[in-house]
Amino acid sequence: MAVSGSKDFEPNVAEYIEEAFERCGIEFRTGYDARTARRSLNLLFADWANRGLNRWTIKQVSQTVASGITDYPVGAITMSVSASGSFSIAETISGGTSGATASIITKPTTTSLTLTVPVGTFSSGETITGGTSGATTATTSTASLEDPQSTVDILSGVVRRSNSDISITRVSRDDYLTIANKSTTGRPTQFYVDRQITPIVKIWPAPENSTDIFIYDRLVRIDDADTSINTLDIPFRFYPCLTAGLAYYMALKRAPERVQILKGLYEEEFQRAADEDRDKANINLVPSYTFVSAVS
Repeated sequence: MAVSGSKDFEPNVAEYIEEAFERCGIEFRTGYDARTARRSLNLLFADWANRGLNRWTIKQVSQTVASGITDYPVGAITMSVSASGSFSIAETISGGTSGATASIITKPTTTSLTLTVPVGTFSSGETITGGTSGATTATTSTASLEDPQSTVDILSGVVRRSNSDISITRVSRDDYLTIANKSTTGRPTQFYVDRQITPIVKIWPAPENSTDIFIYDRLVRIDDADTSINTLDIPFRFYPCLTAGLAYYMALKRAPERVQILKGLYEEEFQRAADEDRDKANINLVPSYTFVSAVS
């Protein structure tokens, strides 16, 4: 018998829901059935994020730092302007109408600026003024943050200078708070993640130049299950874990007599998926030799 030759099995949301309902011993019938199951599916994704399972969603971010600036949004805050060339990196800009302020991190194009998290809200069409350069220009958009709520966590980072990477250590809120002089400048060696709805990375010492690059791994959310025809943002090896988890979540609402068995199956599948998702590396054991001379 001939094998299929295909490797494209990828259930959509409706098929996962059907499988979960079948495991619960109930029939998938109505639009409400689909809505309640999609809601449970998205809550399952949140559980995975809390358990650190979705490592396939890690994205690497390269953030050019600005001299003296310590706070950086996770994801770029970009504002379009008529002309950016006369402004200085790290200077504070202010909106003539809104009164909003922010510092310039980079000038990616001749008509855009990336900013620290603004105090206030810039208005499209207002005039902004540089506090150091005195430059002025008109905004052509409001400041917008890319994926403001998609970040789950920041995992690790380095600071690159002249193509040489040096590790930067993550510290706790308390450790960062007790740094006596946060305006000390130098090559950054530590970072703290302020995990608000819009996360901010705080680095220390404050950068001594505007050319170092802070490179970090950013764990982002799995894409939502919005409609029944969506496919899902998960690799093939996680299909059993997702199906078992959704069946367990639906049993909590529709089949309480099956909760214990479906919970057990989900935890087994989750453990297998978590074991598979971990980083793998060779371990080299090097024996330590100690030579002791004989004493006569």
